[in-house]
Amino acid sequence: MQMKKWQFWLGVLISILFLWLALRGLKLGDFWGAMQKANYIWLAPGILVYFIGVWVRAWRWHYLLGPIKKIPTKTMFPVTAIGYMGNNIYPARAGEVLRAVVLKRKEGVSVSASLATIIVERIFDGVVMLAFVFVNLTELAKLTDASGFVGNIQQVAVIGTGVFLGALIVFLLAAMFPQKTMRVSQWMMRIFVPQRFHARLIGVTNKFLDGLASLRSPFNVLMVFLTSVFIWLLETGKYWFVMHAFDFNVSFFALMLMNGIVNLATTIPSAPGYIGTFDAPGIAVLTAYGVDHATAAGYTLVLHVALWVPITALGAYYLAREGIKWNESLRTEAE
Repeated sequence: MQMKKWQFWLGVLISILFLWLALRGLKLGDFWGAMQKANYIWLAPGILVYFIGVWVRAWRWHYLLGPIKKIPTKTMFPVTAIGYMGNNIYPARAGEVLRAVVLKRKEGVSVSASLATIIVERIFDGVVMLAFVFVNLTELAKLTDASGFVGNIQQVAVIGTGVFLGALIVFLLAAMFPQKTMRVSQWMMRIFVPQRFHARLIGVTNKFLDGLASLRSPFNVLMVFLTSVFIWLLETGKYWFVMHAFDFNVSFFALMLMNGIVNLATTIPSAPGYIGTFDAPGIAVLTAYGVDHATAAGYTLVLHVALWVPITALGAYYLAREGIKWNESLRTEAE
């Protein structure tokens, strides 16, 4: 519990640092002026496009879980929304574990197998986010002089690419060679893990490898990748709609770059809801494109709220409907 408190307060400190980076030098009068002039009707189509993206995410999860159990997308959608809600209000992306537990209760799919598919989702998401950055590297190179914060993105993108592609290769090899992976896992257990835990870990590893079964087909890998690209293009569509509420205009490719950067930044530990880690890089990208600070801050704040509130409310509704609370018994079930 002390460690969890330590992690929470570290996240809060990081969020405070990023908020300081985002808001230093901001003139509050100009900021409120930008907020008052905004046409918030544009949030409606943005939110609609975003929920279509969440539905596609539910379909992707249904597709990844197909070799284990065929579960309709309409069943997966509420569980996916619950996961978003959990990520938004609990630290350390606890929503990923929460949705795995909910799926186990509803459909009997093991938590280990679900988590394997969820990790695969996140790896593909990371690859697509980096692709969004790399597609716009030529444009980014023109912006680095305008914002020192953005100037390090190229280096971060290169490092991130190595990490995500390396993880993807490891998971693909594990999926294609499950028996060899199991033998390697058992060898590592004998070296690093006390024998009394071996039986349980072997069971968890077997279920985890079952969750990677969809990656054994090149067609499935391509389908998951293309679906991930579509998901993030839909989310960028929300950025585009919200932009029309404010008095500025940048290209769709610029918003793809912003989307890629802010979502990579939200992998940094922070306070729940990605406070600061979403806002600072978003404002930095827009100011690098010549958007004034007050408008960039107003847009990013509204976008953040529009991304956070609707899906969190929907996930909370679905969680309440399931009669589930995130408590010690639920955490035990996740272990």
